[in-house]
Amino acid sequence: MTKKAKNILFIMFDQLRFDYLSCQGHPHLKTPHMDRLAANGVRFTRAYVQSPICGSSRMSYYTGRYVHSHGAQRNNFPLRVGEFTMGDHLRAAGVDCFLIGKTHMQADVQGLERLGITPDSIIGARQSECGFDVVVRDDGLWAQGNEGFYDNKRSPYNEYLKSKGYAGENPWHDFANAAADADGDIASGWLMHNADLPANIDEPDSETPWLTSETIKFIEGRKNSAKRWLCHVSYIKPHWPYIVPEPYHAMYDGRHVMPANKSDVEKQNPHPVYQAYMDNQIGQSFSREDVRQKVIPAYMGLIKQCDDQMGRLFAYLEDTGQMDETMIVITSDHGDYLGDHWLGEKDLFHECSVKVPMIIFDPSSAADTSRGSVCDELVEAIDLVPTFMQTLGADIPNHILEGRSLTSFLHGKPQDGWREFAVSEYDYSTSNAAVKLGLKPSDCRLMMVADKHWKFVHAEGGLRPMLFDLQNDPNELHDLGESQDHQHVIEMMYDRLGKWARRQSQRTSISDQQIENMRGKGLGKGIFLGLYDGSEVPDEALTKIKGPVKSKPGN
Repeated sequence: MTKKAKNILFIMFDQLRFDYLSCQGHPHLKTPHMDRLAANGVRFTRAYVQSPICGSSRMSYYTGRYVHSHGAQRNNFPLRVGEFTMGDHLRAAGVDCFLIGKTHMQADVQGLERLGITPDSIIGARQSECGFDVVVRDDGLWAQGNEGFYDNKRSPYNEYLKSKGYAGENPWHDFANAAADADGDIASGWLMHNADLPANIDEPDSETPWLTSETIKFIEGRKNSAKRWLCHVSYIKPHWPYIVPEPYHAMYDGRHVMPANKSDVEKQNPHPVYQAYMDNQIGQSFSREDVRQKVIPAYMGLIKQCDDQMGRLFAYLEDTGQMDETMIVITSDHGDYLGDHWLGEKDLFHECSVKVPMIIFDPSSAADTSRGSVCDELVEAIDLVPTFMQTLGADIPNHILEGRSLTSFLHGKPQDGWREFAVSEYDYSTSNAAVKLGLKPSDCRLMMVADKHWKFVHAEGGLRPMLFDLQNDPNELHDLGESQDHQHVIEMMYDRLGKWARRQSQRTSISDQQIENMRGKGLGKGIFLGLYDGSEVPDEALTKIKGPVKSKPGN
């Protein structure tokens, strides 16, 4: 019998670097369960996110549109009411769309109020949750300062921990993201000095196993349903705080920390935005080798825990006979510098930040010829929504979606006319870098254009561009943005950026096909602009405007 995908598990890890999987070549970190998925699917080696920051990247994943189009350019910038999401597209095709975990979605509260949409209505809830029906929404941002919590929503994970007996107002921090020091005091995961200590929580109660349990519970409840579904399982880890429970805290040490990819040449006449990020607190900390030696083993432990939970999830699917009818995608919203290029966190466009892992397992018989293959084409995060739609038999609205379906690669077929370059954008208008550079918000924008040879970054605000030769300088250590010998490359990239910026991206309410169907229909509706005496058109077209003169009232 021919197999095909009935349901989709869209799995995202937060801040997972593309090269921290063993199938991607990491020499020490073993991820056998994700590797096995890659061996039975397709692994994409050039997958770029549309913004190297959580919120904006995810809004592109969920809408299938560039940041330039959906407008949620930075964390906590609302996604405007009415923006189409994968949930909107899939429900129109009879497919339910659910969320377990993180979205970093900021609702357009003013837009909802303006349109009279209440947040507790079905429409209001979906508009507030990025188009998903929420099973569990947990962004994992339960940090608490002297002025209160960063995220003021109710934390389902904190409620779970309290139900398990973990005491206090914020067990997310006090247990899951902190250790106990030798004196019995809290050793917070916010202080990277504590990254090598075990989180003070039983491992099954930590965030990653908890979300896996919620996922299995959801699938079990839908097991006998005839209704197809997509479930976005969005893990919080290996995102900071960098701390992990035992036994994962001790699995790796300094012997497993790869040398930082950085060079003193990068500090010679650096781009002003790059300089500002090297100078911030995160960059200064991760430039220290003692910080890297503490953080990276914990980061690796978090990834190992994630992989083990994939083994648990995949075993459940196999044991219940659902693996053969479930498409599975594994990816990330962005990477992590971990001291590379003198930086920490994400934000800029080096490969370790803007390129992500992407593995797709398609259970259909049509994908049998491509199992275990590697695709080196330029892929963008926005390609997933049209891929999901094509997989589930839905029409792809190309006047709305800006990505392209990956189905041909999944089925081992050639794809003519694939994209020549990938685009990513970054808005740093609320950052300390914006303050340091003295730029107005509209000038705090970077735009990356990358092909297989070159990576180009345009900077607004009158700043010079950046350019890297990915073939001859794959570590991206030499910025050629001021090189006179490379002006022809910069001009080519500006031409590409201009072509991209001129694309049709805002006409989402009517398709090309609808427009074509409207052509030549004016005469039938009685519009006769440009005619002189009517001889220009067939006589029958004028029957409604010709004939005997009618009597006026009173005659």
